[in-house]
Amino acid sequence: MTLLRGKVAAITGSGGGIGRAHALLFARHGAKVVVNDVGGARDGTGADRAMADLVVDEIRAAGGEAVADHGDVSEPDGAEGLIRRAVDSFGQLDILVNNAGILRDKTLRKMTIEQWDAVIKVHLRGTFLCSQAAARHLMDRGAPGRIINTTSVSGLKGNFGQANYAAAKAGIYGFTLTAAIELEKYRITVNAVAPIAHTRMTEDLPMMSAMPDAAELLAPDRIAPAVLFLASDLAADITGTVLAVEGARMYVYRMSQTPAVLPGDQAAGWSAEEIDARWTELAGSR
Repeated sequence: MTLLRGKVAAITGSGGGIGRAHALLFARHGAKVVVNDVGGARDGTGADRAMADLVVDEIRAAGGEAVADHGDVSEPDGAEGLIRRAVDSFGQLDILVNNAGILRDKTLRKMTIEQWDAVIKVHLRGTFLCSQAAARHLMDRGAPGRIINTTSVSGLKGNFGQANYAAAKAGIYGFTLTAAIELEKYRITVNAVAPIAHTRMTEDLPMMSAMPDAAELLAPDRIAPAVLFLASDLAADITGTVLAVEGARMYVYRMSQTPAVLPGDQAAGWSAEEIDARWTELAGSR
């Protein structure tokens, strides 16, 4: 079954890992793919055009259609250039997958401004810039479209030593919900995935080291079907959703709230002392 026949997809950070898995699966399902990657190291330094070029070669060798894009999508020119690359090469853009990311882990006390800014820029600003450029193109065409962002368990639940990364990924969660509301009337869906996978970004994390079969059980290939689903017409009525994939496990993230509680004296309102006295009730632990 070719779920993306006739579609054009741009996938950022698809020179390796999860993004590469997306690109290969999309191509197998008939999409023409723009493989974007600057080819930098895990911390975002350096560049290697060969990373994107090799994925394009793989797709073409398998009979698919693809072109490489080496632009920095955290800059306006790079994001706009990505969309232009799709249009110039294949006539249009239908699907955007925001996957590019870097890591510069450090505890809050030791993190530098540069480490903070670099991670926020690639993940959050890059997602915004590419989504804006893609949405403008789709709205100008009057065509439906799909935007799939990449958030993380770190952003949804927190993780030690990743304040910059978690803040960026939490921002992507909020951005996804807002963009979904704004773009729904244009028939553009905006969803996100929260993947847990064994890649060069995560291979030395404690949870990966503690799992002997992590490379197989949490392979990037396990994430790609969820993104394919969200990119296809099968998910035409799904928007503003975060789909988590952890090996064979899949679940949807939702923000929850405890039942509302009223103060004893509604006219006077809450006091700090009453909040303390009724904390168990407020926290939903009754």
